[in-house]
Amino acid sequence: MWGMDIGIDLGTANVLIFMKNSGVVLREPSVVAVDQNTDRILAVGNEAKNMLGRTPCNVVAIRPLKDGVIADYTMTEAMLRYFLKKVITGFGRMMRRRVMICVPSGATDVERRAVLEAAVEIGAKEAFLIEEPMAAAIGANLDISEPRGNMVVDIGGGTTDIAVLSYGGIVVTESLRVGGDRFDENITRFIRKEYNLAIGEQTAEAIKINIGNSFPSPRAEETMIIKGRDLVHGLPRQVEITDRIIAKAIEETVNMIIEGIRQVLEKTPPELSADIIDRGITLTGGGALLKGLPELITKRTLIPAYVADSPLECVAIGTGKALDNIDKLRTSGSLLGASRRREKRVL
Repeated sequence: MWGMDIGIDLGTANVLIFMKNSGVVLREPSVVAVDQNTDRILAVGNEAKNMLGRTPCNVVAIRPLKDGVIADYTMTEAMLRYFLKKVITGFGRMMRRRVMICVPSGATDVERRAVLEAAVEIGAKEAFLIEEPMAAAIGANLDISEPRGNMVVDIGGGTTDIAVLSYGGIVVTESLRVGGDRFDENITRFIRKEYNLAIGEQTAEAIKINIGNSFPSPRAEETMIIKGRDLVHGLPRQVEITDRIIAKAIEETVNMIIEGIRQVLEKTPPELSADIIDRGITLTGGGALLKGLPELITKRTLIPAYVADSPLECVAIGTGKALDNIDKLRTSGSLLGASRRREKRVL
């Protein structure tokens, strides 16, 4: 009655917050704008992202999370405080909070402890950690309690987590330090090399969203005009690119993800492999929205791959739902860690 359950998808690219009975109440970029002269935080989230590449030299946009884990503890804590203050108002600030946060399956003990401590510092009465593929499976409404195999591929901004789940736990898992941000880097580097054109992060992301395709159709070709700075003359210039060019740019990273899927399949027990053939591979995360990816995975693995409903929100929804089944997750060993806020005793 006096408690509040909150699930947080602490992603490299975006932070999503899920609240019981309200659903996903916040989705904003994991970016903090800071004035280097005064160390003052100027903006957080969407407002800070809009400043990328458009600010004076003394204002920098910081991504406090890298590869799905905390790189800058102070900025991460400030960012989470801002987001929670934005979604929790009035009497809700007086309630005790239970917080569930997801981390990549390949996170170290030190990285997990940093996330737990950050959750406690922002006011959580109790804080729990869950692996991203487990949260993604729960959020995608997969029945992981049965002794049947389910395969999930969660492609986030900084990491790709691949796992086979059965009977409430993870059987085989692999965490790759590549994701949507790597696609952006591939596009930026390729445009620079092939066209002698420098583009910014936001332009690269727009290219990925609009015409990014890992398996373009030989019949229909999508095009887009992009603008940047000519590296030879130093003047603004625009060029037209196609989805086939972008497919070539991101090919290496896409192949790494598919190779990771193949490695997990090779380690999967035969009985669970049979279940995966029947049930297919579930794709979640922002990277799952890349055009042609399910078709390419199906072609390379000969196993049907499909994108889950609301792939961007699957992990956040899963963290929130996990709090309703905390005892079952403890029994199955799916919780990576837990921490309780120490009450100050007044003598």
